[in-house]
Amino acid sequence: MSALITLTPNPALDLSTHVPRLVPSHKLRCGPALRHPGGGGINVARVLHRLGLPVQAWYLAGGPTGQTVQQLLAAEGVPTLPLPIAGATRENFSVIETDTGLEYRFVLPGPDVAPGEWQDCLDRLTALAPPRWLVLSGGLAPGMPEDFYARLVRALRPRGTRIALDTTGAALAAALQAGVDVVKPSLSELRTLTGQPLATPGEWNAAAQALVRTSQAAWVALSLGAQGAVLAHADGLWHAPALPVSAAQGTTGAGDCVLAALVWALERGDAPSEALRWGIAAGTAALGAPGTSLAQRADIERLAPGVRVAAVAPP
Repeated sequence: MSALITLTPNPALDLSTHVPRLVPSHKLRCGPALRHPGGGGINVARVLHRLGLPVQAWYLAGGPTGQTVQQLLAAEGVPTLPLPIAGATRENFSVIETDTGLEYRFVLPGPDVAPGEWQDCLDRLTALAPPRWLVLSGGLAPGMPEDFYARLVRALRPRGTRIALDTTGAALAAALQAGVDVVKPSLSELRTLTGQPLATPGEWNAAAQALVRTSQAAWVALSLGAQGAVLAHADGLWHAPALPVSAAQGTTGAGDCVLAALVWALERGDAPSEALRWGIAAGTAALGAPGTSLAQRADIERLAPGVRVAAVAPP
């Protein structure tokens, strides 16, 4: 059994390309297309594998696109367990407009998952000897109950599995009510969760710490985009500004790289400031990689010394 399992209920075949400029109603001659296996948990597993942790990527997959995702993961050497479904795995598409540097991301909804299909996934995970970590990452597929992640949290966390969570909306709220170890919301996701504007650093820091104080999460890694990230824990609060990126090639998967590096650092017992340092380095490394290539270990290690982490006084 792997020490870490990631679960991706709604994976994707990620396609990316570039054009000089997006113009409506014209044929746009694109550059070469890149294809990568995608979806939150799959991306986390790819980076954890590069960082040397024993990980297995679980995901629901079907159709020719599902087979392609499996082939691409096999080519990277990532251990997997694809769970078959009747519907075809979705495709996502991103385009870089080279004249402006803007990125356009087109995200499809994914196939409907039948009750028997998601229940099989639930049953198989809860029947395992508990892994040390279970990473629940990405949105739920159509047809899955909003408390699907929460059910896994309630089943496995009392048995010693540490849960890392990265999702949105009702699925995020339900899983937090069950209580997780690590959660990585963006600022917009935290605003939706709390129903508050969170317009200042003091407000968003307080909201992150409130999740810790109410036992919804032991660690809250709040992504702030160009302003870096905050890490909240019962022992304190830390902030790291974003590193400058001279030639960003897209944002897809950067947050997944942050989560992967955080889990990697916490698994090996790093201090909170060091865990945040590695997370920022991994997210930055992903920005310089084309498509959903994600962060490479050498780039993470190169960037980490330049990350400045500071303790923040409680609000």
